[in-house]
Amino acid sequence: MITNTLKNSSIRTGRSFDLGKMNLSQLWIAYLTYPTILLYFALALVSYALMVYNFASLAPVAISIISVMLVYPLVWYCIHRFILHGRFLYRMKWTATLWKRIHFDHHQDPHLLDVLFGSPLNTIPTIAIVTIPIGYAIGNIAGAAAAFGAGLTITCIYEFFHCIQHLNYKPRMGWIQRMKQRHVLHHFHNENGNYGITSFVADRLFRSYYVDARGCPRSPTVFNLGYDVNEAKQYPWVMEETGSPPRDRPDGANTTRNAA
Repeated sequence: MITNTLKNSSIRTGRSFDLGKMNLSQLWIAYLTYPTILLYFALALVSYALMVYNFASLAPVAISIISVMLVYPLVWYCIHRFILHGRFLYRMKWTATLWKRIHFDHHQDPHLLDVLFGSPLNTIPTIAIVTIPIGYAIGNIAGAAAAFGAGLTITCIYEFFHCIQHLNYKPRMGWIQRMKQRHVLHHFHNENGNYGITSFVADRLFRSYYVDARGCPRSPTVFNLGYDVNEAKQYPWVMEETGSPPRDRPDGANTTRNAA
């Protein structure tokens, strides 16, 4: 089963998997064998081991983990909305390749697994910067290790549900269906809203939440994030990396094919 999935040419696109052609069982196999996820698992285990080794009392560790759980959705909302959907990264040559890798490619073809996961060279330092100071302030080394481990664990959960939202699969549970519907709208209707993945509390707080296509007009930049042919002429670095002009629609994206 595992070998058949990993070598199945019908669900692979080059070195990546096409989530739009996969079922839930195939996703589990691809997810649990993906190097980035395995790296997160390993680092989380090391972090929790450091937490146990430096453990002094339960309260600081517990508060560190709870604090990360509360802060994390807001931080990633801000990163997604103001950095990944901002236009300043592609307008600077030294950050254009980074922006292409961590978000532009994902919107150009939302179903490819390798561009759905963030680059560990960027995600791991970001997780550390967000979580370790919180944990250390609350519980010294044990708190910092617990907080970093919690951040990695949340990221793994976040990434799995992100996969579900692009998978050729209708979730059975209503709350997952609604989560998927909101994210599909972000990718196929209007990217200027529904920035959350597993939680839309920040979207509601900052008024970027909408429940259906009637909630806001269809965006002409939903697939290229504003990096169209005219922008590419002025800021060519992303286009030079892709080797072709940015697409207005990803291949095969005539409908929201994976909507719940």
